[in-house]
Amino acid sequence: MSDAKSVIEQTFHEAGLEWESPADGTYVVKLPGTRKLSTTVSLIVGKHSLSVNAFVVRCPDENHAAVHRWLLERNTRLYGVAYATDRLGDIYLVGRLPLAAVTPDEIDRILGTVLEHADGSFNTLLEMGFATAIRKEYAWRTERGESTRNLDAFTRLTKPSGSDGA
Repeated sequence: MSDAKSVIEQTFHEAGLEWESPADGTYVVKLPGTRKLSTTVSLIVGKHSLSVNAFVVRCPDENHAAVHRWLLERNTRLYGVAYATDRLGDIYLVGRLPLAAVTPDEIDRILGTVLEHADGSFNTLLEMGFATAIRKEYAWRTERGESTRNLDAFTRLTKPSGSDGA
């Protein structure tokens, strides 16, 4: 167990990641993103395994079946983690590794997978599960002359119907 903790801490330090250890064997690391500002990952060193848990997005407002199908289809391509939901319907990436597999390369690979699939899927999940809210937010901002810059990734949802840019 102490070997795994040393490996995790060393890997975080070498990668220059922002992290803390709120309890012995528990780590919370912040991974910087491009679509999502950051992804917070919890790692807990247990007696026999390391658990990994990262919040992706809250429970979708709409289109639940399509969102869940999309997540399940992606689970077949993930390494070391899988999409899951909690009792509230919030979406996470979760995984478990045997302590013997806790190496710097493996921690880097798992964190990379988490970042790729939490950050990389973020806009898609927002489009699928929050399209109505995005449209309402865009309309509210444009009515008031406020910036819509942070909604630029969703122009497919916010441009007027029939507008093809031509």
